[in-house]
Amino acid sequence: MLAGVPLIGWVIRAARDSGVFNSVWVSTDHKDIAKVAKAWGAEVHTRSPCVSKDCTSSLETIQEFSSKHPDVDVICNIQATSPCLHPEHLQKALELITKQGCDSVFSVVRRHNFRWEEVKEGGEVFTKPLNLDPACRPCRQAWAGELCENGSFYFATKDLIENGLLQGGKTSCFEMPPEYSVDIDVDIDWPVAEQRVLRFGYFGKDKPEVVKLLLCDVSGCLTDGQIYISANGDDLVSINTRDQAGINMLMKEGVKVILIEQNPITKTLAKKISQRMGCRVLQNVDILKEVEKFMKKDRLEWKEVAYLGNDEPDVKCLSRAGLSAVPRAERSTLEAPVVALNAAKYSCKCAAGRGVVREFAEHILLLRKMAKSQMEQDRICCCSDNNFMKH
Repeated sequence: MLAGVPLIGWVIRAARDSGVFNSVWVSTDHKDIAKVAKAWGAEVHTRSPCVSKDCTSSLETIQEFSSKHPDVDVICNIQATSPCLHPEHLQKALELITKQGCDSVFSVVRRHNFRWEEVKEGGEVFTKPLNLDPACRPCRQAWAGELCENGSFYFATKDLIENGLLQGGKTSCFEMPPEYSVDIDVDIDWPVAEQRVLRFGYFGKDKPEVVKLLLCDVSGCLTDGQIYISANGDDLVSINTRDQAGINMLMKEGVKVILIEQNPITKTLAKKISQRMGCRVLQNVDILKEVEKFMKKDRLEWKEVAYLGNDEPDVKCLSRAGLSAVPRAERSTLEAPVVALNAAKYSCKCAAGRGVVREFAEHILLLRKMAKSQMEQDRICCCSDNNFMKH
């Protein structure tokens, strides 16, 4: 999870919204990755064991895909470790193939780094410059810099790939601005990427909105869906303290939280849950009608609503809500139906009753922060433009 979204989700969303591909695929031999890929709207190419080794190159996996899809003329290899990719980057890069006749196009970023080489001679080690003259060091403003691959994407024709190349023939590059050139390669890159993606990541066709209402299933989300019966006949459920903290975090930020319970638990237990969580619990209601009633009362739009559900009755709300999610399935619990997985915006890393509400709460707060940052940036830009016009 990167800033509350599966890492691969960032690039799948950008690829799908670019509108330039006939199909978007994720190549993997891992069932959990395949599940997340499908939930985000991609198709899955199941790799064979021979191209699923640690030493397997990207080219080998692409060649396998190409051999099984003879109708595909141009393939774009997008790397999930570049989460600041935007649809327009792909759109403009593809034009170099469709309009200018290139055989391959790859993404680059302009760097202004002075590079040196370590040289070993006669048992001694010394250093020599590679791209500068130390006696005449250029100023950054006067130096065009160098184009370096940023690893975001690689377009290539089918013929080129079949000849064992991702870059060749008539080749061109697409320069991405440095703020979008994020490449997660080692552990230290992760926190940096998380901050960058909040500011420069692609959040979908609509601008991120400030969520004002969270609706969450009790059974299958707040709890693991199991009801325990005591010796004296009382119903018992287990609630994770991290989930309780997540709900408190949201309410402290002004987000209203409403819990929904469809399973037949006693009113006494529902009241206890309500008191413990500090929010209302609705029992045995028509979910969609009840949600729309609350939205009308508080004058909310669907884009201001977040929904955490796990079953077929949640599908309509999952698909309409601006933010929606389902818990991760565990072997000890029933897996969320495919219709629920497909309706949700993403699949959470945590399982039901194991911190999934806290995880989703953190995601909501991150997006609220991002939305407010964007609004502040728009305000600053607007003020700057007005001042420029006055001058």
